[in-house]
Amino acid sequence: MPKSRLAAPLLALAIPLLLYGGALVSQFGFGLHPCEMCYWQRWPHQAAIVLAALALLLRSNGKAMRLLTALAAIAIAISGAIGIFHAGVEYGFWEGLTSCSTGAAGPVSLESIMNAPLIRCDQTQWDLFGISLAGFNAIFSLGGAALVLTLLLRRPTSDA
Repeated sequence: MPKSRLAAPLLALAIPLLLYGGALVSQFGFGLHPCEMCYWQRWPHQAAIVLAALALLLRSNGKAMRLLTALAAIAIAISGAIGIFHAGVEYGFWEGLTSCSTGAAGPVSLESIMNAPLIRCDQTQWDLFGISLAGFNAIFSLGGAALVLTLLLRRPTSDA
């Protein structure tokens, strides 16, 4: 099997694993509690991880691998689109959700709800060079999805 044939599904697995892993590290390692829209961005990455893993498991069936890889790339792009919307809410370009979420984890009790931080979707918890985590997710997700689709659409080359 040509190595280049696996480049797209491997990237389709690596990109959401790294982005989702980074979200978990920022949450549990650095205490940046996610808002509701942060969770929305995670769901497509979770789907992409499953789809790309299935693509690699079914690599002997070229059509199935390509379809699952394309679906994973679309899921990654959806997370990026949600990231654009979320970043726009943070930057005040448009109005977002009117509800907020809490960082309560585990069994939900009145005490855990009352002690959990209130996380607003329109406030940036962290940024670098003026780009929030939602903005970085948008950049890396859309760029990664475009790269996966580009690799997927390339004509196969024969590897020695």
